[in-house]
Amino acid sequence: MEAYLLSIGIIGAIYALLSIGLNIQYGETGLINFGHVAYFAIGAYASAILSLAGMSVGLSMVLAGLIAALAAIPIGFAALRLKEDYFAIVTLGFAETVRLVIQQEDWLTNGVQGLASIPPLFSLSSSLSQNRLFAVVIAATVLLAMLAVYLLQHSSFGRILRAIRDNEVAVTALGKKTSTFKIKVLMFGSFLAGLSGAFYAHFISYISPEQFIALITFYVWMSIILGGVGTMRGALFGSLILVLILEGSRFIGDFLPGVSDVQIAHIRLGAIGLILMGFSLFRPQGLFGRKD
Repeated sequence: MEAYLLSIGIIGAIYALLSIGLNIQYGETGLINFGHVAYFAIGAYASAILSLAGMSVGLSMVLAGLIAALAAIPIGFAALRLKEDYFAIVTLGFAETVRLVIQQEDWLTNGVQGLASIPPLFSLSSSLSQNRLFAVVIAATVLLAMLAVYLLQHSSFGRILRAIRDNEVAVTALGKKTSTFKIKVLMFGSFLAGLSGAFYAHFISYISPEQFIALITFYVWMSIILGGVGTMRGALFGSLILVLILEGSRFIGDFLPGVSDVQIAHIRLGAIGLILMGFSLFRPQGLFGRKD
């Protein structure tokens, strides 16, 4: 039971890192990024490939985050020329392009068969002790990410980001180069997504292209909407709530004897949908969001 709860907590923390990265892009700057999973995939594969080549796991994870951040630069330039709706479409296309490249480039990623036997973050004889240490490290990483975002929010850089979100034309009229700020915030969010992908790869120890579909991005969007857009507490607790909903709904079948697995799957999706609709109707600003 402890191993199962640890696994849920670790996956929740991975989603929290993803949510913090997306929250700073959308909640602070107003950039609608539907391709967040692309940087999650880039981080996972970069760290897996580097560690399988013999590099230390810690260094490969940091480099994976940096590679994901660099991959955000082309999308950053696209953000300079596209309005919100069109930028969202471009990011969605970028995520699918990344997934197809991973799937087709067998020489690098092993294609649809994926990468197996990825080295763990810690090599201990007991898997439970290994997961405990992993949970401590990723929890510390999430707290550091939240601290970094808090400091950013309360700096002049953060104030300019919010000004861009509210009225980009006015910021430009004041002589600020908004393009630089957009690219930087995209790189920062993508670094966190890449780092979360690296954690995911070394926790699961096997990755393949079908694990990085667009649905992951929308799970992250659900997390920040549940918790409250623009708040770090929202990103953290929204992610944990989402994972609890997804995992808890697996046990619906225990209370419905005689129902087939296929029917349970449909009921599970319906239950998740109803919970999300309830939040949208009765708490549209999220758990920690402010009412307008």
